[in-house]
Amino acid sequence: MPVLEIIGWVGSAVVVWSMMQQRILRLRVINLVGSLIQVFYNGVLGVWPVVALNVVLAGVQVFNLYRLLRTRHSPAEYAVLRVDPAGEHLHHLLALHRGDIERFTPSFREPGPQEEAYLIVRGEETVGYVLLHDAGDGVAQVDLDYVTERYRDFTPGEFLFHSSDVLREAGYRRVVTAPGVREPYYAKIGFTQTGDRYELALTS
Repeated sequence: MPVLEIIGWVGSAVVVWSMMQQRILRLRVINLVGSLIQVFYNGVLGVWPVVALNVVLAGVQVFNLYRLLRTRHSPAEYAVLRVDPAGEHLHHLLALHRGDIERFTPSFREPGPQEEAYLIVRGEETVGYVLLHDAGDGVAQVDLDYVTERYRDFTPGEFLFHSSDVLREAGYRRVVTAPGVREPYYAKIGFTQTGDRYELALTS
């Protein structure tokens, strides 16, 4: 099989693979790569309508990536909502993501009456949620910090811990995670590792 034909097949496979991605950032990056390969392949063959189509698709992905990366840490893009831990909406989310929750936070149990629950929302979409309880002495212990797969390349929890004042207004001065959290992102948003936990001092 000629090398050029292999390149064409690879480009098509990459585009198809991109459409199978659940994570929005990964989808955009992989689709951009596939579109650029198709631009090269069809440009060599002189198939200009397909070249034009893939140039447009690549441009769309570049624009979307720029917008995603520019706003990924923007408080204006996200809202933090406190909700009833016994509410139906939260329990629906917990049931929907049960497998992921058990994989990332194996110590998690169903929320009790002492829990506080917060949703992180982007537009009309719930992108994550945090359950915590008062551990005493101004410490909030995180029992669950979950991000939907679509936004797992981002750090939406930071909008509860940093951008929002809800925890400070509730009288908390420090946040600690549950022990043994798997694949944690906390070091990226200012937490310090202490043993098998991560801690963050809440600044005013």
